[in-house]
Amino acid sequence: MGRFLFLLVGLFAFSACHLVRWEEKSVSDGEVKVARYDRLQYEAVTLNSVTALQKMSLEFPQATKLLIEDVLELGTVGEPAIINRLCAYYADTTLLRLMDDVQEEFHDLSDIEQGLTDGFRRLRKSVPDLVVPRVYAQVSALNQSVVVTDSLLGISLDKYMGADYPLYPKYYYPNQYRSMERRHIVPDCFLFFLMGRYPFGWHPGHRTLLDQLMYRGKIFWVVSRLVDGMSEEDLLGYTPEEKAWCKENGRRLWEEMKGNGYLYSTDPMLVRAFTYPASSPQLEGKPVPPMAGTWIGIQLVKAYLKQHPETSVEELLGRSDFGDPTLLTPY
Repeated sequence: MGRFLFLLVGLFAFSACHLVRWEEKSVSDGEVKVARYDRLQYEAVTLNSVTALQKMSLEFPQATKLLIEDVLELGTVGEPAIINRLCAYYADTTLLRLMDDVQEEFHDLSDIEQGLTDGFRRLRKSVPDLVVPRVYAQVSALNQSVVVTDSLLGISLDKYMGADYPLYPKYYYPNQYRSMERRHIVPDCFLFFLMGRYPFGWHPGHRTLLDQLMYRGKIFWVVSRLVDGMSEEDLLGYTPEEKAWCKENGRRLWEEMKGNGYLYSTDPMLVRAFTYPASSPQLEGKPVPPMAGTWIGIQLVKAYLKQHPETSVEELLGRSDFGDPTLLTPY
């Protein structure tokens, strides 16, 4: 049956190539509608739906290619048995339960669509030539949270089931899954989108921890201006206690980073310790909040903008040279 389904999809695609694909439609005035690719996945696997498989292949060819080749790494879309492999992959009992839970939790995405629409409209005021991507939802089998290309943005709903979702502790650290909540979908979309549009420059001389802090700081600062109701600390997933810690200890942490020569280090483990949610450095033998370096970076950017108020959002996003950030006061 699986091979028959693949052949049927291929024949249908050949005879219906005149159809307008969802991925080719334009977005007007920044209004965002999230295409429910996840429902096609669900129907294809749980209901053995030929129609769903056809739509995945015809209407979402790039999303399907990304899912198969980049997210799941199952092979290439041109392989004869790739659809069989895709369906077999999601037939795992754990993934079937996950897909059921996603459909129940995310039956309505209107709040996410509104948040993305509002944010992109704000962003386009600062970056007029920005092209709003087509947005779709998927189930990535707990892989990438957000997938970004030049024209597409895919949201993996299974990565936002809530911090108390029972499956998460089996695969993630607490510092990671506590931010895997619905309210983080919109800000995460903008974080990944901006990082894709304005990637970190890995050219020689700009690979230090300080470079990373300034880069991440500017991205997070801009996103905090695009999303309603979330502070910079909320974007980092901080608890009230961690927010208070940053206020009380930010100066000491900054001085520690400068005094120990951390800022100009290119050690990837050190960079990870200060910027990744699963890592946490220590201050005077005690752990600090995860991604504390990113929080410092946000404060550095705010201090820079205070000294250079004429800097536009577009200029900030494109900037990699901030002079000597160690002269700034990030607290």
